[in-house]
Amino acid sequence: MTTPPTLETARLRLRPWSDDDLDAYAELCADPEVMRWHGAKGDPLSRAGATEQMNGFRQRWDHDGFGLWCATPKETDECIGFVGLAVPRFLPEILPAVEIGWRLARDRWGQGLATEGARVAMGYAFGPLGLDRLVSVTRPENRRSWNVMQKLGMTLERTTMHPEYRFDVVVYEIGAP
Repeated sequence: MTTPPTLETARLRLRPWSDDDLDAYAELCADPEVMRWHGAKGDPLSRAGATEQMNGFRQRWDHDGFGLWCATPKETDECIGFVGLAVPRFLPEILPAVEIGWRLARDRWGQGLATEGARVAMGYAFGPLGLDRLVSVTRPENRRSWNVMQKLGMTLERTTMHPEYRFDVVVYEIGAP
């Protein structure tokens, strides 16, 4: 079983998931604005769906040796979402690839936390993991995520179509320094 390392920034802790994180994670996944750009229709997730996702996040660490961390403010250690790395299996045309991604509770938007967390995850990807490239994928309308990608130094690699849901997506990328 792979134990994810804990990473820290000035304001955040990226740590392994705990069963105690479910209530907060389910709450943010139930928010239609948070989930607007995720999945086929951007529908909120049920508690069962959030539970399934959290369990999947844990399993990815064992399967891939990396994954999505639970993001928490250092002062409270309360789950405010995730930041981390995943293989974008949903978009086979860009594979092999590792995606850097984030999802934060709406009351945490606009504070630079996604960028801050993604930077430390990127350092882990290019450092200990030795990856040579990262991608990030979102829908063209999701300008908040575009902004984070650009702040990370990523550049637009392509616009394509999600093969299952048939909507446009943009793919940003960055190579190792």
